[in-house]
Amino acid sequence: MTTTTRLAALDPLVNVANAVLSGGAALGFEVSPEDFVDSSGEATAACEGVGVAMFFSEHFDDIAAAKTLCLQCPIRDRCLDEAVARGEQYGVWGGQLFEAGRIVIAKRRRGRPAKVPRPGDSLPEVAVPAAYQSLVVCA
Repeated sequence: MTTTTRLAALDPLVNVANAVLSGGAALGFEVSPEDFVDSSGEATAACEGVGVAMFFSEHFDDIAAAKTLCLQCPIRDRCLDEAVARGEQYGVWGGQLFEAGRIVIAKRRRGRPAKVPRPGDSLPEVAVPAAYQSLVVCA
């Protein structure tokens, strides 16, 4: 799969994440906290119905899209708590990137670093709760 094909496949995910962050205006609808509540009144995950591939991808853009989606999730803290309790080794859980069971704060694109940082070369920042600081590593 070429880079262009990968980016074209990622566009809908990035568009959804950007739309959620902008309150839905980019897609012609408004997003509110009530949109993440099911018929029983329970909060639902923002990622419900979204494919899991971007949450377990090695590609920087997929990871950024997953973390961006998590930023608006009403159950982000619960997701992170459960991931730590299960001992998750890899993936984006509760807005945090796990690699080998550790929370990775900083990650860069593959290959040689650019001399001048490119737009989109940093992941969305999500605060790590104090209880999980011992799991934090910088990549």
